[in-house]
Amino acid sequence: MAPDGTTNLDLEALRAGAYAIAKAAGEAILAIYATDFAVSTKADASPVTAADVASQTVVEDGLARLTPGVPVIAEESPAPAFEERRTWRRFWLVDPLDGTKEFVKRNGEFSVNIALIEDGVPVLGVVHAPVAGLTYTGVAAHAGKPASAWRLDAEGNAHPIHVRPPTAEGPVRVMVSRSHANAATAAFIERLREQYGEVETTARGSAIKTCLVADGTAHFYARLGPTMWWDTAAAQAVLEAAGGAMTEASGGRALRYVGEALSNPGFVAAGGTSCGV
Repeated sequence: MAPDGTTNLDLEALRAGAYAIAKAAGEAILAIYATDFAVSTKADASPVTAADVASQTVVEDGLARLTPGVPVIAEESPAPAFEERRTWRRFWLVDPLDGTKEFVKRNGEFSVNIALIEDGVPVLGVVHAPVAGLTYTGVAAHAGKPASAWRLDAEGNAHPIHVRPPTAEGPVRVMVSRSHANAATAAFIERLREQYGEVETTARGSAIKTCLVADGTAHFYARLGPTMWWDTAAAQAVLEAAGGAMTEASGGRALRYVGEALSNPGFVAAGGTSCGV
Protein backbone atom coordinates (compact mmCIF):
# COMPACT_ATOMS: atom_id res chain seq x y z
CA MET A 1 0.00 0.00 0.00
CA ALA A 2 1.36 3.41 -0.96
CA PRO A 3 1.47 6.25 1.64
CA ASP A 4 -1.45 8.00 -0.07
CA GLY A 5 -3.67 4.93 0.37
CA THR A 6 -3.53 3.44 -3.13
CA THR A 7 -1.58 0.39 -4.11
CA ASN A 8 1.29 0.93 -6.52
CA LEU A 9 -0.72 1.00 -9.73
CA ASP A 10 0.26 2.95 -12.83
CA LEU A 11 -2.96 4.95 -12.84
CA GLU A 12 -1.82 7.10 -15.76
CA ALA A 13 -1.38 4.05 -17.96
CA LEU A 14 -4.72 2.71 -16.80
CA ARG A 15 -6.36 6.07 -17.49
CA ALA A 16 -5.06 6.00 -21.08
CA GLY A 17 -6.25 2.44 -21.52
CA ALA A 18 -9.71 3.09 -20.05
CA TYR A 19 -10.04 6.21 -22.22
CA ALA A 20 -9.36 4.17 -25.37
CA ILE A 21 -11.85 1.53 -24.26
CA ALA A 22 -14.55 4.12 -23.56
CA LYS A 23 -14.02 5.70 -26.97
CA ALA A 24 -14.36 2.30 -28.66
CA ALA A 25 -17.52 1.60 -26.67
CA GLY A 26 -18.86 5.00 -27.76
CA GLU A 27 -18.32 4.06 -31.40
CA ALA A 28 -20.29 0.85 -30.86
CA ILE A 29 -23.10 2.87 -29.28
CA LEU A 30 -23.19 5.42 -32.11
CA ALA A 31 -23.39 2.67 -34.72
CA ILE A 32 -26.66 1.51 -33.12
CA TYR A 33 -27.82 5.06 -32.35
CA ALA A 34 -27.91 5.68 -36.12
CA THR A 35 -30.35 2.80 -36.67
CA ASP A 36 -34.02 2.18 -35.90
CA PHE A 37 -33.11 0.32 -32.70
CA ALA A 38 -35.55 -1.61 -30.50
CA VAL A 39 -36.11 -0.90 -26.81
CA SER A 40 -36.76 -3.59 -24.21
CA THR A 41 -37.73 -3.26 -20.54
CA LYS A 42 -35.77 -4.83 -17.70
CA ALA A 43 -37.25 -6.26 -14.51
CA ASP A 44 -36.89 -2.90 -12.76
CA ALA A 45 -38.87 -1.23 -15.59
CA SER A 46 -35.82 0.61 -16.90
CA PRO A 47 -35.12 0.53 -20.65
CA VAL A 48 -32.32 -1.43 -22.32
CA THR A 49 -31.17 -1.51 -25.94
CA ALA A 50 -28.69 -3.35 -28.11
CA ALA A 51 -26.36 -0.40 -27.57
CA ASP A 52 -26.16 -1.11 -23.81
CA VAL A 53 -25.13 -4.70 -24.53
CA ALA A 54 -22.72 -3.86 -27.36
CA SER A 55 -20.98 -1.22 -25.27
CA GLN A 56 -20.64 -3.54 -22.29
CA THR A 57 -19.06 -6.23 -24.46
CA VAL A 58 -16.48 -3.74 -25.75
CA VAL A 59 -15.69 -2.48 -22.24
CA GLU A 60 -15.47 -5.89 -20.58
CA ASP A 61 -13.26 -7.29 -23.35
CA GLY A 62 -11.04 -4.20 -23.22
CA LEU A 63 -10.66 -4.28 -19.43
CA ALA A 64 -9.86 -8.01 -19.51
CA ARG A 65 -6.92 -7.19 -21.77
CA LEU A 66 -5.91 -4.05 -19.84
CA THR A 67 -5.98 -5.60 -16.35
CA PRO A 68 -6.20 -9.41 -16.55
CA GLY A 69 -7.66 -10.87 -13.40
CA VAL A 70 -9.22 -7.65 -12.08
CA PRO A 71 -12.97 -8.30 -11.69
CA VAL A 72 -15.67 -6.14 -13.25
CA ILE A 73 -19.11 -5.17 -12.03
CA ALA A 74 -21.20 -3.89 -14.94
CA GLU A 75 -24.84 -2.91 -15.17
CA GLU A 76 -25.92 -5.40 -17.81
CA SER A 77 -24.43 -8.50 -16.12
CA PRO A 78 -25.46 -10.14 -12.85
CA ALA A 79 -23.07 -9.11 -10.08
CA PRO A 80 -21.19 -11.89 -8.29
CA ALA A 81 -22.49 -12.88 -4.88
CA PHE A 82 -21.39 -10.73 -1.94
CA GLU A 83 -19.51 -13.70 -0.47
CA GLU A 84 -17.18 -13.43 -3.47
CA ARG A 85 -17.14 -9.66 -3.79
CA ARG A 86 -16.31 -9.05 -0.14
CA THR A 87 -12.81 -10.39 -0.76
CA TRP A 88 -12.09 -7.93 -3.57
CA ARG A 89 -9.82 -4.98 -2.82
CA ARG A 90 -9.83 -3.78 -6.42
CA PHE A 91 -12.44 -3.95 -9.17
CA TRP A 92 -13.85 -2.05 -12.11
CA LEU A 93 -17.32 -0.49 -12.08
CA VAL A 94 -18.93 0.00 -15.48
CA ASP A 95 -22.09 1.61 -16.78
CA PRO A 96 -21.85 0.84 -20.50
CA LEU A 97 -24.59 3.32 -21.38
CA ASP A 98 -25.53 5.73 -18.62
CA GLY A 99 -28.68 7.58 -19.61
CA THR A 100 -30.47 4.95 -21.67
CA LYS A 101 -33.66 7.03 -21.38
CA GLU A 102 -31.83 9.91 -23.06
CA PHE A 103 -30.45 7.52 -25.69
CA VAL A 104 -34.00 6.41 -26.47
CA LYS A 105 -35.11 10.06 -26.68
CA ARG A 106 -32.16 10.67 -29.04
CA ASN A 107 -31.11 13.84 -27.24
CA GLY A 108 -27.43 12.81 -27.05
CA GLU A 109 -27.19 13.10 -23.25
CA PHE A 110 -25.72 9.70 -22.41
CA SER A 111 -22.28 8.42 -21.50
CA VAL A 112 -19.96 5.46 -21.01
CA ASN A 113 -18.77 5.29 -17.39
CA ILE A 114 -15.67 3.34 -16.30
CA ALA A 115 -14.26 3.50 -12.76
CA LEU A 116 -11.52 1.67 -10.92
CA ILE A 117 -12.25 1.04 -7.23
CA GLU A 118 -9.55 0.50 -4.59
CA ASP A 119 -10.72 -0.43 -1.08
CA GLY A 120 -14.10 1.15 -1.78
CA VAL A 121 -12.65 4.40 -3.17
CA PRO A 122 -12.93 5.42 -6.85
CA VAL A 123 -9.30 6.13 -7.80
CA LEU A 124 -9.77 6.41 -11.57
CA GLY A 125 -12.74 7.49 -13.63
CA VAL A 126 -13.55 7.95 -17.31
CA VAL A 127 -16.86 9.43 -18.49
CA HIS A 128 -17.22 9.55 -22.28
CA ALA A 129 -20.09 11.32 -24.05
CA PRO A 130 -20.12 9.83 -27.58
CA VAL A 131 -22.39 12.36 -29.30
CA ALA A 132 -20.56 15.40 -27.95
CA GLY A 133 -17.19 13.71 -28.44
CA LEU A 134 -16.15 14.83 -24.96
CA THR A 135 -14.43 12.72 -22.32
CA TYR A 136 -13.76 13.52 -18.68
CA THR A 137 -11.06 11.64 -16.79
CA GLY A 138 -9.72 11.80 -13.25
CA VAL A 139 -7.16 9.94 -11.16
CA ALA A 140 -6.50 10.13 -7.44
CA ALA A 141 -3.17 11.08 -5.94
CA HIS A 142 -0.79 8.14 -6.23
CA ALA A 143 2.91 7.28 -6.20
CA GLY A 144 3.79 10.79 -5.08
CA LYS A 145 1.79 12.37 -7.90
CA PRO A 146 -1.09 14.75 -7.20
CA ALA A 147 -4.65 14.06 -8.29
CA SER A 148 -5.49 15.31 -11.78
CA ALA A 149 -8.63 15.74 -13.84
CA TRP A 150 -8.95 16.45 -17.55
CA ARG A 151 -11.54 17.15 -20.23
CA LEU A 152 -10.62 15.76 -23.65
CA ASP A 153 -12.20 16.99 -26.88
CA ALA A 154 -13.10 14.84 -29.87
CA GLU A 155 -9.52 15.11 -31.20
CA GLY A 156 -8.07 13.92 -27.88
CA ASN A 157 -6.71 17.32 -26.84
CA ALA A 158 -6.62 17.39 -23.03
CA HIS A 159 -7.50 20.40 -20.88
CA PRO A 160 -7.05 20.38 -17.09
CA ILE A 161 -10.22 21.01 -15.12
CA HIS A 162 -10.96 22.15 -11.58
CA VAL A 163 -14.09 22.86 -9.61
CA ARG A 164 -15.33 26.39 -8.99
CA PRO A 165 -16.90 26.84 -5.53
CA PRO A 166 -19.91 29.16 -5.34
CA THR A 167 -19.37 32.74 -4.27
CA ALA A 168 -21.53 35.73 -3.43
CA GLU A 169 -20.81 37.07 -6.91
CA GLY A 170 -23.16 35.85 -9.60
CA PRO A 171 -25.74 33.06 -9.58
CA VAL A 172 -25.24 29.59 -8.17
CA ARG A 173 -25.50 27.08 -11.01
CA VAL A 174 -27.12 23.74 -10.26
CA MET A 175 -27.38 20.69 -12.49
CA VAL A 176 -30.63 18.73 -12.21
CA SER A 177 -31.69 15.42 -13.66
CA ARG A 178 -33.73 15.54 -16.82
CA SER A 179 -35.55 12.31 -15.94
CA HIS A 180 -35.48 12.10 -12.13
CA ALA A 181 -36.71 15.38 -10.64
CA ASN A 182 -38.44 15.17 -7.24
CA ALA A 183 -39.61 17.25 -4.29
CA ALA A 184 -36.41 16.65 -2.32
CA THR A 185 -34.36 18.17 -5.12
CA ALA A 186 -36.68 21.17 -5.28
CA ALA A 187 -36.24 21.67 -1.53
CA PHE A 188 -32.44 21.46 -1.89
CA ILE A 189 -32.51 24.15 -4.58
CA GLU A 190 -34.67 26.34 -2.35
CA ARG A 191 -32.10 26.01 0.47
CA LEU A 192 -29.39 27.09 -1.95
CA ARG A 193 -31.52 30.07 -2.93
CA GLU A 194 -31.91 31.05 0.71
CA GLN A 195 -28.15 30.82 1.27
CA TYR A 196 -26.75 32.23 -1.97
CA GLY A 197 -29.56 34.22 -3.58
CA GLU A 198 -29.96 33.69 -7.33
CA VAL A 199 -29.92 30.09 -8.52
CA GLU A 200 -29.83 28.88 -12.12
CA THR A 201 -30.73 25.27 -12.93
CA THR A 202 -29.83 23.24 -16.00
CA ALA A 203 -31.37 19.85 -16.79
CA ARG A 204 -29.15 17.19 -18.30
CA GLY A 205 -28.96 13.41 -18.52
CA SER A 206 -26.29 10.94 -17.35
CA ALA A 207 -23.08 11.33 -15.34
CA ILE A 208 -22.11 14.36 -17.42
CA LYS A 209 -23.96 16.45 -14.80
CA THR A 210 -21.33 15.65 -12.20
CA CYS A 211 -18.56 16.29 -14.72
CA LEU A 212 -19.96 19.77 -15.34
CA VAL A 213 -19.49 20.42 -11.63
CA ALA A 214 -15.95 19.07 -11.92
CA ASP A 215 -15.04 21.48 -14.73
CA GLY A 216 -16.55 24.51 -13.01
CA THR A 217 -19.52 24.94 -15.34
CA ALA A 218 -21.85 24.30 -12.40
CA HIS A 219 -21.49 24.49 -8.63
CA PHE A 220 -23.78 21.66 -7.49
CA TYR A 221 -25.66 18.59 -8.64
CA ALA A 222 -28.04 16.86 -6.24
CA ARG A 223 -29.51 13.42 -6.88
CA LEU A 224 -31.79 12.86 -3.92
CA GLY A 225 -33.11 9.49 -4.96
CA PRO A 226 -31.79 5.98 -5.62
CA THR A 227 -28.85 5.31 -7.91
CA MET A 228 -26.52 2.38 -8.44
CA TRP A 229 -22.77 2.20 -7.95
CA TRP A 230 -22.05 2.21 -11.68
CA ASP A 231 -24.07 5.41 -12.11
CA THR A 232 -21.77 7.46 -9.89
CA ALA A 233 -18.29 6.00 -9.40
CA ALA A 234 -16.58 7.22 -12.59
CA ALA A 235 -17.89 10.76 -12.30
CA GLN A 236 -17.06 10.81 -8.58
CA ALA A 237 -13.43 9.99 -9.40
CA VAL A 238 -13.37 12.88 -11.89
CA LEU A 239 -15.01 15.27 -9.42
CA GLU A 240 -12.74 14.41 -6.51
CA ALA A 241 -9.63 14.66 -8.71
CA ALA A 242 -10.85 18.13 -9.76
CA GLY A 243 -11.13 19.25 -6.11
CA GLY A 244 -14.81 18.58 -5.49
CA ALA A 245 -16.78 16.14 -3.37
CA MET A 246 -19.64 13.67 -3.81
CA THR A 247 -21.20 13.13 -0.40
CA GLU A 248 -24.25 11.46 1.09
CA ALA A 249 -27.10 13.93 1.36
CA SER A 250 -27.54 12.96 5.02
CA GLY A 251 -24.33 12.68 6.99
CA GLY A 252 -21.96 14.29 4.52
CA ARG A 253 -19.75 11.21 4.08
CA ALA A 254 -18.13 10.57 0.72
CA LEU A 255 -19.84 7.87 -1.34
CA ARG A 256 -17.99 4.59 -1.01
CA TYR A 257 -18.37 1.31 -2.88
CA VAL A 258 -18.37 -1.36 -0.20
CA GLY A 259 -20.94 -3.71 1.25
CA GLU A 260 -23.56 -6.05 -0.10
CA ALA A 261 -25.97 -3.57 -1.69
CA LEU A 262 -24.91 -2.04 -5.00
CA SER A 263 -27.07 1.04 -4.48
CA ASN A 264 -26.24 4.55 -3.28
CA PRO A 265 -28.07 6.86 -0.90
CA GLY A 266 -29.10 10.29 -2.12
CA PHE A 267 -26.04 12.44 -2.74
CA VAL A 268 -24.77 15.90 -3.56
CA ALA A 269 -21.92 16.62 -5.97
CA ALA A 270 -20.31 19.92 -5.01
CA GLY A 271 -17.62 22.21 -6.32
CA GLY A 272 -15.90 22.15 -2.91
CA THR A 273 -15.38 19.83 0.01
CA SER A 274 -19.06 19.70 1.04
CA CYS A 275 -22.52 20.55 -0.24
CA GLY A 276 -22.54 23.82 1.73
CA VAL A 277 -26.21 23.70 2.80
